[in-house]
Amino acid sequence: MATPAKRRAKSPEEEAEGGSPGSGRLRRWRRRTAPLAALAPPEPEPPFVEGSILKIYMENFLTYDSCVVLPGPHLNMIVGANGTGKSSIVCALCLGLAGKPSFIGRADKVGHYVKRGTNKAVVEIEVFKKPSKLVITREMSVSNNQSAWFINKKPSTLKMVEDQIAALNIQVGNLCQFLPQDKVGEFAKLSKVELLEATEKSVGPPEMYKYHCDLKNFRQRERELENSCKEKHSNLEKMKQTNERYKQDVERYHEHKRHLDLIAMLERKRPWVVYEDVRKQYEQVKQNRDRQKEELNALRKSQSPMTHQIQEAEKQCASLNNKIQEKAAAIRETSQKCKQHQDALESKDKEIERIMQAMRMKEEVEMDRQKRIQNTRKMIEDWNNELRNTDSPENIQPQMDSINAELNHLQEEKLNIDGELNHLTGEKENLLKDKDGVMNGIVQFENMMKMKEEKLKRRFQDTHIALTWLRENRNLFKREVCDPMMLAVRDVQRLRVNAVCAPSESYAESRPWKPVEELFRYGVFSYLRELFDAPHPVMNYLCDKYRIHEVPVGTEKTRNMIERVIKETKLRSIYTAEERYVVKLSFYTNQTITSNTSLKPAQFLTVTVDADERRQLENQQKEIARQLELLDSKMASLSEQQKRMEHRDNDLRQQKKLLLDRKNKRKQLESKISMKSDSLRQMEQDGVNLEEASEQANIAVKQINTEKVKLVTEFMQLIKSCVTLNKQKTDLVLQNMKAAFHKSRLEAEYKACAVQLRAAEQQLLELDERRRALLENCKGLLRKAMQACNLRPDQSIPEHFSNAFLALPNTLDEIDALLNEEKSRASCFTGLSASVVEECNKRTEEIAQMTVELEEKKKELDDYRQNISQAKEKWLNPLKQLVEQINEKFSGFFSSMQCAGEVDLHTENEEEYDKYGIRIRVKFRSSTQLHELTPHHQSGGERSVSTMLYLMALQELNRCPFRVVDEINQGMDPVNERRVFDVVVETACKASTSQYFLITPKLLQNLTYAQRMSVLLVYNGSSMLESNKFSLKCFHRRRLRFLCS
Repeated sequence: MATPAKRRAKSPEEEAEGGSPGSGRLRRWRRRTAPLAALAPPEPEPPFVEGSILKIYMENFLTYDSCVVLPGPHLNMIVGANGTGKSSIVCALCLGLAGKPSFIGRADKVGHYVKRGTNKAVVEIEVFKKPSKLVITREMSVSNNQSAWFINKKPSTLKMVEDQIAALNIQVGNLCQFLPQDKVGEFAKLSKVELLEATEKSVGPPEMYKYHCDLKNFRQRERELENSCKEKHSNLEKMKQTNERYKQDVERYHEHKRHLDLIAMLERKRPWVVYEDVRKQYEQVKQNRDRQKEELNALRKSQSPMTHQIQEAEKQCASLNNKIQEKAAAIRETSQKCKQHQDALESKDKEIERIMQAMRMKEEVEMDRQKRIQNTRKMIEDWNNELRNTDSPENIQPQMDSINAELNHLQEEKLNIDGELNHLTGEKENLLKDKDGVMNGIVQFENMMKMKEEKLKRRFQDTHIALTWLRENRNLFKREVCDPMMLAVRDVQRLRVNAVCAPSESYAESRPWKPVEELFRYGVFSYLRELFDAPHPVMNYLCDKYRIHEVPVGTEKTRNMIERVIKETKLRSIYTAEERYVVKLSFYTNQTITSNTSLKPAQFLTVTVDADERRQLENQQKEIARQLELLDSKMASLSEQQKRMEHRDNDLRQQKKLLLDRKNKRKQLESKISMKSDSLRQMEQDGVNLEEASEQANIAVKQINTEKVKLVTEFMQLIKSCVTLNKQKTDLVLQNMKAAFHKSRLEAEYKACAVQLRAAEQQLLELDERRRALLENCKGLLRKAMQACNLRPDQSIPEHFSNAFLALPNTLDEIDALLNEEKSRASCFTGLSASVVEECNKRTEEIAQMTVELEEKKKELDDYRQNISQAKEKWLNPLKQLVEQINEKFSGFFSSMQCAGEVDLHTENEEEYDKYGIRIRVKFRSSTQLHELTPHHQSGGERSVSTMLYLMALQELNRCPFRVVDEINQGMDPVNERRVFDVVVETACKASTSQYFLITPKLLQNLTYAQRMSVLLVYNGSSMLESNKFSLKCFHRRRLRFLCS
């Protein structure tokens, strides 16, 4: 791939000494007032100011391969067209002197300043310093965005470089000294405070900015001390007031203590009084328990005789119950026999009833037989009459034969129609299958078109709306408008849509300038036009606009040998499966430049549609629809004929059925008459003798009645026996009831005695339980009472406790009443504690200590105020003189331009040292007043003039070793630019001023130049002469011939 043309230049002095190939030096020219003075030998240069730039060397930096800049000691004007690399020199100067990339405003990483295609850049700055010059080298790496530093060719660190630069008063971050191209507008945005600090650092004495910082710190500390004194004084007064209140709290605390002592003694005595009351209750319960135990023993002795009597009564009741059960068993047995006789009598009655029922049934059957005989005779007679009126079969047969012949003829015609209908139905089913296949194909095409339209709608909404409008309004166009998704029309809807017109000439059939067969050996298999299909106008436009018929498409083989392909085929554009190669010719060097781009994945043409196949499917769909319509017409006609034949067939079959019914009716009548005659004879033979059957039934009933009499006699005997047994059982039951009553009475008396005994036992248990509970309670209360007095179990009550207890009440109620009263009194003393006295004493000590601290803070505050006064005098007076000098120079520059301007020291409060600032006020028209320089009030050119003149005013004060201003004249009108240029030349070329760099892309004609200024011209381009071929002597000869002619 071709590389861009290298930018190289060489100074006249270096060319005279000879230079190695590949190195470059900017050309520097000196202009004198006389035309022929350019050929005179140069005058001795004045000495450089310490910290001035002697040489700038750049290697692989931005647009430079290798370049050396040799500036002069005064005004250095770097001139060159935009893009030639003027600001690159400013960047090299800033970065080489430990400046941060963010200050330049171009990029935030040093790796971005390395020339594209290289891994490392070098910037070397040679600075004038006594006794020997200072060489600072910075190597910038692309891989890690890191820098390596060297001082005089020896490895160093950024901190050491910054210290060396600071010692020379070089401030590349100060806009008053270093003003890059991208920071020109920011100078006017500096606040008054920021401008003051930048001016102090730039032209003020070294101690001025230090005094300013000290004053700000002193003022901050003064405010802190004032606030601290006010706070301590306030706290001291509050503590004194609080201590006065605490004296009353101490007295109340002692009174509160007396109440608490009495409460404590009452709480000690109270457990002893409670213990004594519980002990008395325990003695009383113990006596009641003993009495209850004696009563329980007496009840147990009286209960023993009752138990024997109850046992005797239970034995008597058991004997009577056994006898009652024996009588009950005999009664059950007798009752069972009575039940059996009763069932036998009922069975005999049922048997007699069955005999009588059978006799009645025989009589009913005989009566029914007689009725059926009469009915059968009547039916036979009716059928004989009907048979005589029925036609004979010989008259019906001819009609039957005629109908059968016509039915056979209809059946043959129906079979023919059915066959034809089946054939047509088969053809229709085949056509429907073909239609479904065609419809599926069309649906697939429509789905693919919908997918493409949906992609278009998501990505290009306006294009989709225009496409919809076009389909609805296609009749408005005179010629064909193609319908690709990326094309649309521009209409009154104001949609953001592109539309193109196909060329009138036909390019779609144009042949490529080189046949594709000649490119097969490079892996090329086709031209781009052959790989897709499109409507003819679209293809015509693509061939005309993008020359797709001359763009080859290659394989991986093409990619591997791409340099050979480009060199041998002279193709301008080549595609492979993954990349696109574009070949161009450089305007500067006429060299071939190749760029390759990775192909992005397909987004809008991932779905392809074959238009010819779709049209073929649509034609097939229309043909199938026509054939289906013809088949439907034929089938409808055949169906109508089939319906008429069905109707005729039904009529004939109905007539045939009527004739068959008439023919079969005579046979049916003869058969019915024969069958009924046989049935009548059978019924007459099946008669029953009712008299004989009645006599047999009477005999059977008599025999059953004799058996019933015998059963009744035995049943009466069993009844009598059962009555006797029931009487005996009743007597035994009465005796048992009497014995049971006696037993119940004894049991009731025993239960009453037992209840009384259980109650006595329960009462005894309760008393015993209460005695144990009171005993445990007494022990617990005794322990509590001992604990309340802090006594061990083996100790007795001390005498002082006994004497104190005698003065207190002896009853629990009186103690509780007095205790509540004392607690109420003690509760009135709220917020008091044992620490009140300690706090009062401690606060007294703190008041004394805080008084001492307050006096010390006041003394420290007085000392700070004295220091502030001294520092203010050292800082403010020189600052006012400095601002006055700047104002004098600034006003003089503006007066020379027929304008007005002044610089003053501005502050709202003399004690607020962080609010001091430099205010610049300017006036460019006589009809206006002086206005403060702001980013909004003045125009861009006016701000540039003001900035430049302010920097010139600083230049004459000459404390910083050099200043840099990049393209400050861009926004100026020609008049102001000429005036400012004259001021810059006059000021910066004085013998007492420091080094000055002025970068500009253009200069006005007929400007005034000074002998001390240096002009460095920056060139680039394909026709640029190599630096090693440039001869200063030849240039002088050509210049002399030009001047002489």
